[in-house]
Order: sequence, then C-alpha cells, then structure tokens
Amino acid sequence: MSQYSPGGFFSLPPVVKNILIINVILFLATFILQRTGIDLNEYLAVYSVKSPNFKPYQLITHMFMHGGFAHVFFNMFALWMFGRVLEEVWGPKRFFIYYFVTGLGAAFLHLLVNYIEIQSLIAKMDATAVNTVLSQGADVLQEGKNYADTLMGKLNLMINTPTVGASGAVFGLLLAFGFMFPNAIIYIYFAFPLKAKYFVMIYGAFELYLGFANRAGDNIAHFAHLGGMIFGFILIKYWNRTRRQHFY
Repeated sequence: MSQYSPGGFFSLPPVVKNILIINVILFLATFILQRTGIDLNEYLAVYSVKSPNFKPYQLITHMFMHGGFAHVFFNMFALWMFGRVLEEVWGPKRFFIYYFVTGLGAAFLHLLVNYIEIQSLIAKMDATAVNTVLSQGADVLQEGKNYADTLMGKLNLMINTPTVGASGAVFGLLLAFGFMFPNAIIYIYFAFPLKAKYFVMIYGAFELYLGFANRAGDNIAHFAHLGGMIFGFILIKYWNRTRRQHFY
C-alpha cells in the first residue's frame, strides 16, 4: 500500500471525529472552569505514582487534556492528518484499540522513567527531606511556591507536576502511518518535503536524544512520545505476524 486519499477536511471517520470533539470540549471546559477556580488538570491529568494526586483513571483522561491552544491544535491537527487515513484503512475497532494502546503505552513509559528518576534522586537525599516533600509538596506547589533546597524542589516538581496531552498516541499514529505509507510525502512546516519513513526515523531518534539529554526545562514528556511509538511498533508487529501484506 503506497497511496492514500486524504479526503476533505470534514470527511472524518467516527473514532477520529469523537476523539477530536472530546478533546476540544475538555480544552474549552478547562479554560472556562479555570475562571471559577476549578482546575480540571488537577483531576484529569496524570501524576507520578508517588504523588498523592495520582489516580489510575488518569492514565486514560490525561490523553484528552492539553496545556494550551498550540498544544491541542497541533495534536488534533496530527490526529486529523494521520488518524483519519489509518481509521479508513483499519476500520473503527482496530483504530480505537491502536490509539488507546499507544496512549496507555506512552503513559506507562513516562511514569516508569519518572519513577526511576525519582528513586535515583531520593537516594541522594535525607529521609526527613523526602518525607516532607511526599507529605507536603503538592500543597506547596498548589500555593505557587516550591522548596528553596535544590534537591527538594526538583523532587517536588518530579512528583507533583502533572502530564497532559494526546502526544503519545499521536506519535503512535505517526509511526503507523510511516509503516503503511512509507513513501508518502510529509511537508515539514508545510514547506520541506520528506518521505514518511524518514520522518518517523528522524523524529524518533530526536525524541530519544532529548529524552536521555534530560532537558527538564523544555517541559515536554519525551519518553511518553517514545512510548507511543514503541507500543505502536509492538502492536503493528503483533497484528502483522500472519498477514504481512497489510504493512511494509
């Protein structure tokens, strides 16, 4: 399969359409409710498993939350661009499974790396300082403050800063698109043409580099992006184990 038909902007299959609608509704609801003092991110974003704010359902709900207009716009644009093509090929059921498996896989890898980093930092700290962060850190951040001590402040941010976004699942879609339409041309910033297979490889390598470079200041969950691609790769290989004609 090397050709695809992009269709019109409003030609949306059902799963992509409903995911788009839910994301937009929750983005608007977040913006509106913030004016009344209610922060939906406090309930629906995913927190570290070490945080008192962590709830298992956040593994799903965080995929429908976003940190700003640019964040939701580019994620939903990618969902529209790649997701509708994949759903038309796979059908709604398989696309639904793939989207949520990659989204959950992204959250799993992100939380796993986060947990490892937290345990590594805790090993360098005094037990009293660690217990103070674990018991009071969430409230400190809620007040718009943080600890003056460098290690305590870093630990507090790692434990009690929530993660939002559909980016993990979107990266999974990007990988699947690269598998199914390897020679399709993607225009980077609408100007620079690149074959999908090369785009996926370059982007994946870039995210891997940024993840290990530990660029805490960019506020991006790079390992969540990689998690979406890794779990997408595993699922595609599983589906394709006896029907190789469906994928490149």
